[in-house]
Amino acid sequence: MHKFKDLEIWKKSRVFCSKIYAITSKFPETEKFGLTNQLRKASVSIPSNIAEGSSRNTNKDFSRFLQITLGSAYEIETQLLISFDIKFIDQAELDSLLNDLNSIVKMTSKFKSTLK
Repeated sequence: MHKFKDLEIWKKSRVFCSKIYAITSKFPETEKFGLTNQLRKASVSIPSNIAEGSSRNTNKDFSRFLQITLGSAYEIETQLLISFDIKFIDQAELDSLLNDLNSIVKMTSKFKSTLK
């Protein structure tokens, strides 16, 4: 078992989640059950799956949860690009969020490769 609170990817993903909540609070009210909800759920999924996976007894099981984490990250990337396309976020916001997300993806992928 791993101590998820000690993992940098978990810490970074919590901060990222907070940023997603802040940015989506500016989305139109009509998106409450659309992109706002989707982005928030996927961003919460990242640290949640890291935490849940860390409780598993084998590295193989933990690795499976990290794969789910990566899936959520790519889901968020797509949703951020759509948010930019429909002008809910600007280029600077998109770049900043994608930079943070890319860092989480790289860290997760690298960590996942050490579990095999």
